[in-house]
Amino acid sequence: MKTSWRTASLVASAAAVLALTTACGQDAPPPASSQNVGATAAAGDYGNTGNAGSGGDKAGGGQAAASPSNTAGELNVSTNAELGKVVTDNLGLTLYRFDQDTAEPPTSNCEDDCAKTWPPVPADDATAGEGIDKSLLGEVTRADGTKQLTVGGWPAYRYVKDVNAGDVKGQGVGGKWYALTPEGKKAQAADRAGLSTRQDPKLGEIVVDENGMTVYRFMKDEAWPKPVSACTGACLEKWPVVSPVDFEDTEGIQKKGYMTFTRPDGAEQQTINCWPIYTFAGDKAAGDTNGQGVGGTWYAVRPDGKPVGAPEK
Repeated sequence: MKTSWRTASLVASAAAVLALTTACGQDAPPPASSQNVGATAAAGDYGNTGNAGSGGDKAGGGQAAASPSNTAGELNVSTNAELGKVVTDNLGLTLYRFDQDTAEPPTSNCEDDCAKTWPPVPADDATAGEGIDKSLLGEVTRADGTKQLTVGGWPAYRYVKDVNAGDVKGQGVGGKWYALTPEGKKAQAADRAGLSTRQDPKLGEIVVDENGMTVYRFMKDEAWPKPVSACTGACLEKWPVVSPVDFEDTEGIQKKGYMTFTRPDGAEQQTINCWPIYTFAGDKAAGDTNGQGVGGTWYAVRPDGKPVGAPEK
């Protein structure tokens, strides 16, 4: 998405949103049978970490779970649908870099508990496979005396929640961890629309924000005759509202009932089909769906605003 055409469309979009503001009042509430019913998470279930980062091409799809080892072996390049080319070890597991490290000189600042979650990749047996420039591979001596692999000067790590070849569940964690490109740079997803959709392997097509974070609905909210949010106070700390997104800055989202409304505190919140939408503070990386089914009241959103897996009323 280019900023130039986004800006150019503001006037036209404003008129469209104005026309939509009466849509909620004109529609009658849909019958309960119209809701999509899928695999419902148990109340309070924060989800399986295996949901995260599943939007990309998984190298060796269908393979059994890989087991991280104390070797690196032949390094290769895997193409992820969202991130592009990333470095993988001999098991196809993604390698990462840490923003708090340095490359000049190479220094690792991930020790103790950090290193349990992000195991350093040993340098001893690492070799350059196809697509890897051997001259960019090096090593750094860690505080415990072991040698850690570096790529472009950056210390390399695996992520304990990556269990299958091609997983990228560590991408963006804490805003400090990123998959390594073959040049040693941070892998970054291409610019996303303000709201778009992605295909989740368990939930199907769901809405995500510009950072790839899953968007949710609260079943205690109302949409007719006008949007009303029942999430207030401390609730908003766990479920931040989605701020207004120009419809021209969306991809794959239903236009009918796409509008904003003013919350009691004066903040503007986006809706899809008149239903208020949120993200979840428990989702730490793009692709996470840890909010699915929480409390039996929170569900991911389809492009038409319907909740995924919500029980019929």
